[in-house]
Amino acid sequence: MYTIMEWNEKLQNIIDYVENHLQRIEEPINNDDIAKMAGCSFDFFQKVFSYMNGFSFSEYIRSRKLTLAGYDLKSTDLRIVDISYKYGYNSPTSFTKAFQQFHGVSPKEARDKKVELAVMPKMQIMYKQKYSWKLERKQSLRLIGKSIKVSYTDNEHFLKIPEFWSACQHNGTYSELISLDKGNPKGMFGVFNCYDEDSRELEYSVMVTSDVDLPDGFTEMIIPEVTWAVFDCVGTIPQSIQNGWKYLNEEWLLKYPFKHAHCPELEWYSDGNSYDNNYLSQIWIPIIEEA
Repeated sequence: MYTIMEWNEKLQNIIDYVENHLQRIEEPINNDDIAKMAGCSFDFFQKVFSYMNGFSFSEYIRSRKLTLAGYDLKSTDLRIVDISYKYGYNSPTSFTKAFQQFHGVSPKEARDKKVELAVMPKMQIMYKQKYSWKLERKQSLRLIGKSIKVSYTDNEHFLKIPEFWSACQHNGTYSELISLDKGNPKGMFGVFNCYDEDSRELEYSVMVTSDVDLPDGFTEMIIPEVTWAVFDCVGTIPQSIQNGWKYLNEEWLLKYPFKHAHCPELEWYSDGNSYDNNYLSQIWIPIIEEA
């Protein structure tokens, strides 16, 4: 299992590899090379890339090619046919069609200095971002909801957990949990629990705070009174919460080595529009306060 830091290091190396092939050596990108760098199959890498970034790996490469083609049209005298072959298009016609869809203008029109072109910047995975956090002592919580076991071999849980959320939304579990939520403020919890090193599985739960009788098919979890390091993650889901975990693994846990309390780690999702740029989610890390 890779940590988020290790995965992002691999992803940054892959992005650098892509840029080197597109801008310097001008050779086709080899899927086998990508798989070796990722440490998994190319198909699995594509799935994780899409989940983490909200767009596919092939879409990223295509957008980078068309961005660079736009730069070439603006800054060189290269013929359109030569630029199309440079970026791997089989014909000027297919290149022109893709260019028009991405930029909104034809390659010929793009040479006009007044015409603005679209840009897909090179991804920078290993970036710094400021996060606000605080220590909070919270009373015991009674959580109810549904749980699944997921494998974390080859980071399979990156895919299975979003699928579980989606299933809960489609089968009515999500709506039922909202109706049973007694939290103040209201919100949904994602709970990481029961890591098993032998089977390489963990238990993940979607839950709410509630005092009602346990519905059929639901599970109950009592979270003891404990001190939490609470991190605010602002932005659309899942990107904002993923970036928060990235920050925790790469920086915070190294600089602030609190002892981890014997308690699950929690994600908290506020009651609101998770696609809003100002949407609030949080990561709760249980810690032991030392005198």
